[in-house]
Amino acid sequence: MSQETIHFGVLFFPLFQWLDAVGPIDYINNHSKGMLTLLGLPKEMIDKAPVIEWHYISHNLEPVDASSGPRQQPSNTYDDCPDLDYLLVPGPSPTDPLPEGCAEFLQKRFADPKLKALLLVCTGSLAIAQSGILDGHHVCSNKWVMSRLAPAGLLNKNVHWIGDRRWHIDGKVWSAAGLTSGIDLAAEFSRQHFAEEIVKLGREMGEYDAKPAHPDTFAFICEGVKLN
Repeated sequence: MSQETIHFGVLFFPLFQWLDAVGPIDYINNHSKGMLTLLGLPKEMIDKAPVIEWHYISHNLEPVDASSGPRQQPSNTYDDCPDLDYLLVPGPSPTDPLPEGCAEFLQKRFADPKLKALLLVCTGSLAIAQSGILDGHHVCSNKWVMSRLAPAGLLNKNVHWIGDRRWHIDGKVWSAAGLTSGIDLAAEFSRQHFAEEIVKLGREMGEYDAKPAHPDTFAFICEGVKLN
């Protein structure tokens, strides 16, 4: 990836959780050519890092309110978003309808072979399941939320929801469970996509030991809950 420019989209819904977004963004961006240059690292290491361009996407260019923290200014709409290599979806309210045009945007981008992976954090998977693109896939989401939606019949039955993993990879669908597990997903993404010495540096810069997909400390939340 060293000579590539990676186009990474982040899809914002109203009242998304900041940590769902900024945790993975910051962790992944620590492996970029821009960050390594800023740190003054040797050229031979910088040359192994990719350029990462971030695109912040919403249905219009109005600032988006998060559940806490500052409002986010989108850089692109569904209509003018450039081709993406990866798309990250942080978690919003899982039962709110998708904004107008969002389902079509997701369907088109997911079917595009240029999109290599869709990274879903927390309730982001529950929200975009409305578009149908997760049908047939095995997907993680926030266990506490799933344990309450399932008895009410509000889980999309076309998706194979996972209740005992911190994160999971199913083809182009990379999904994480609750909140902080998005950073674990970002760590696994980085491990698979970036040079080993840069991954080691990213781990040390973040002072973070990523948790494995399994066993999951919080699997007990969904024990006895019929998710599928």
